[in-house]
Amino acid sequence: MNLSEVDLKKTVNLPQTAFPMKANLPQMEPRMLERWEKENIYERIRQARTGRPVYVLHDGPPYANGAIHLGTAYNKVLKDFIVKSKSMTGFDAPFVPGWDCHGLPIEIKVDQQLGARKAQMSATEIRAECRKYAARFVDLHRRDFKRLGVFGRWDDPYLTMSAHYEAVIAQAFVDFLDKGYVYKGLKPVHWCLNCRTALAEAEVEYENHTSPSIWVRFALVSDPSAIDPALAGKTVYGLVWTTTPWTIPANMAVAYHPQFEYAAAEAGGDVYIIAAELLKETQEKCGWPNVRILAKFAGKRLEDALFRHPFVARDSRGLLAEHVTLDQGTGAVHTAPGHGHEDYLSARQYGIEVYCPVGPDGRFFHVEGATGRLPDVLIGKTVWEANPVVIGILKQGEALLAQKTIEHSYPHCWRCHKPTIFRATEQWFIGMENHDLRVRALEAIRQVKWQPSWGEERITTMVAARPDWCISRQRVWGVPITVFYCQGCQTPVTDKRILDRVVELFRRHTADIWYEKSAEELLGEGVRCGKCGGSRFRKESDILDVWFDSGSSHLAVLDEANALPWPSDLYVEGPDQYRGWFQSSLLIGVGLRG
Repeated sequence: MNLSEVDLKKTVNLPQTAFPMKANLPQMEPRMLERWEKENIYERIRQARTGRPVYVLHDGPPYANGAIHLGTAYNKVLKDFIVKSKSMTGFDAPFVPGWDCHGLPIEIKVDQQLGARKAQMSATEIRAECRKYAARFVDLHRRDFKRLGVFGRWDDPYLTMSAHYEAVIAQAFVDFLDKGYVYKGLKPVHWCLNCRTALAEAEVEYENHTSPSIWVRFALVSDPSAIDPALAGKTVYGLVWTTTPWTIPANMAVAYHPQFEYAAAEAGGDVYIIAAELLKETQEKCGWPNVRILAKFAGKRLEDALFRHPFVARDSRGLLAEHVTLDQGTGAVHTAPGHGHEDYLSARQYGIEVYCPVGPDGRFFHVEGATGRLPDVLIGKTVWEANPVVIGILKQGEALLAQKTIEHSYPHCWRCHKPTIFRATEQWFIGMENHDLRVRALEAIRQVKWQPSWGEERITTMVAARPDWCISRQRVWGVPITVFYCQGCQTPVTDKRILDRVVELFRRHTADIWYEKSAEELLGEGVRCGKCGGSRFRKESDILDVWFDSGSSHLAVLDEANALPWPSDLYVEGPDQYRGWFQSSLLIGVGLRG
């Protein structure tokens, strides 16, 4: 027999199957997805579970910007696994996907696309471009998530830029305002100089940063013997350490810890007040060969002492503060209430003004009516340009005792990754102590089951320590803060009945109507200022933080219209959402639903 003429396959007894020998997934998967869509498989599964117990995994909205990546894919696949598992075990498990559509990342991308044209465009036109940009990425994401085989209500997702959702956001703000949680105040907040807007804690990322580190002396001008008799007739200085030389022009006080022991140490004929525990380290940093301790006393003796600012014609007051530590520095904290949260809080207790000579672009300017005038050489310079200038001024005035360079963790903008600053501006806040919001939020955390269990401790620590929530942003693409001001006396119009009517306009037309109509058209006829009787008004120009948008998702989605119960059974997100969506959802839920 000629083996070349034999079909060897026929000599082997192989099992027979209707399945193809090759998976051909690139060809098969699209056909499978097409069949599922044609048969409306998601709705058929829902119909088959009609009347069964409902299990709701509420989808945290990804940002409608850029292509999906491994993180977003993993997020959706994990949720799909849970929803399908619950459905297979007998639950009616709906899944309503959503997208976060407002905010800075989209507006910046649109700015880049528009270029110089933006200067000639109205807010309404810019918003229209942002809306188109977000819609395009919603479509791209939806296509890719469906391609991954994720089941859900893809034809009717929730979008934070829809008219319904924007009205829910605006209503949530109006309700917070009406309940007394919201206030407007001049406070230092994280500020991005590049994006020119305030940032929430959740929008700040910490990265390594190199900063100048300086030791600066402030001459004591009040009676030194009032601190300790041993200092009578001596030339005494307070000594501070800082890594932000540009904030020295805004110094208004020097903070000491009331319980720490301080030493009056003589070096080179001058006396310096330094925490006793940090004296040796400070001596090394400043290069003093010898020091002689004249006296020791508690920090509380330094309250209301007066120190002369190194180069501005005003005095800096000695105050007591618990945030002073012995970790590093001198035990005395340079305090600029316009450029630090703790500085602001401690200065407020002493009635010290919030002074901020830095504009939205990060450049120094003369503040009208301020005590003392900044050196002209600083005016117009950015805070980063001002660092070496301030150091030079201090050297010239013999107020700089030492200078080093330090690499440390420093806040950066989550979007542009540029370093941020603390800058006092008028912003809208939700007060964490108003109506015991913090206490009630901490109690609500204990009522939730956290997986893994350490998540409870993590979010508890964050909520316990977080400052008031800055909810205003100085941008265009978002939901406007629905407040009006009388043009005659500047009194804000906050009447809930009036603002509720504006919310209804949002529901019918989207929030774009805020930019399309005048204040009088939005308010309607007959509205007058309750204080002066004026009839001419202006609109608030700020928009709401996008975390307020996404944090309102449970109000917009878990409702009767969607036949979804409130609260949901499960939130599943990455650990970054402990300070993001988990926290904003918690605060809005506790504040408005209890």
